[in-house]
Amino acid sequence: MQRENGESALIAGRVRLAPFRPILGDLEARLAAMDVTGIDVQFISSWVDLTAYALDGEMGAAYSRRFNEILAAEAAKHPDRLLALGTVPLQSPRHAAEELRHAVEDLGMAGAQIATTVDQTDLDQAGLDPFWEAAEALGCLVVIHPCNPLAGVDLSRNFLDNMLGRPAESSIAVAHLLFSGVLERYPGLVICTVHGGGFVPYQLGRMQRGFDAVPHLTAKNIDTAPTELARRLYYDTVLHDPRALSFLVQRVGADRVVVGTDYPFEMGDPDPVATVEGIPGTSDEQRRLILEGNVRRILEGIRR
Repeated sequence: MQRENGESALIAGRVRLAPFRPILGDLEARLAAMDVTGIDVQFISSWVDLTAYALDGEMGAAYSRRFNEILAAEAAKHPDRLLALGTVPLQSPRHAAEELRHAVEDLGMAGAQIATTVDQTDLDQAGLDPFWEAAEALGCLVVIHPCNPLAGVDLSRNFLDNMLGRPAESSIAVAHLLFSGVLERYPGLVICTVHGGGFVPYQLGRMQRGFDAVPHLTAKNIDTAPTELARRLYYDTVLHDPRALSFLVQRVGADRVVVGTDYPFEMGDPDPVATVEGIPGTSDEQRRLILEGNVRRILEGIRR
């Protein structure tokens, strides 16, 4: 970290970010926000911009190790309220697998958060089999979060980089996982995609049509229909529209939807529990699954 003109600048490889939001490190403010919104336990993770995939493998491994140790220590201050998701150096899949095992087995983390690309290389093209294998063996949670959305597309106006670019970035990453065969090769992966899965749940019919109509282009790597593969993922609730959430629950099932907050960013859900309780057409049991049952099941499945 360095300071210029009174603002903080964070350096990780060739990535520079400024300013750093102080609230990201304000643990007491986070706990207070959780109390106000009725959140008993929350996952904390790296700001996705700090994944530092631009570093070389050895430096990325050292960076991830130190970051995870600090994050685990923060979560340990309130073990009844906070669970940590680590960061891993995906630019070196072998190191990423090693760091994931250390994070889960030695630091007690619940898994890891990864970006939608590895420094602009799509997840299905980054040689990540060692990482996927380790994640499946551990049964831990892998959260996929967009970063630097749609590089090369000008989304600088009207806040479109966040409102549109981030869900679009997630959609592309998820589609690559569906059609590349990753979910077939590693059926035990526990993956959650944020922002309700981007546009994927709402375009599954189109994906299925492509799978059926042009299999020589879409089914080269998979035998399972994309509509079925999509049911192997988890989706958070940050959609800001109860009607969209109702459709998501109907499309993928209440057993695949979990509460999201996106705290403390502008596009976060300011009242996530109320959001779930207000989803039209859901039963008490469905709401229980979304609010706590699904996450409890995920945590119980982690093998340390």
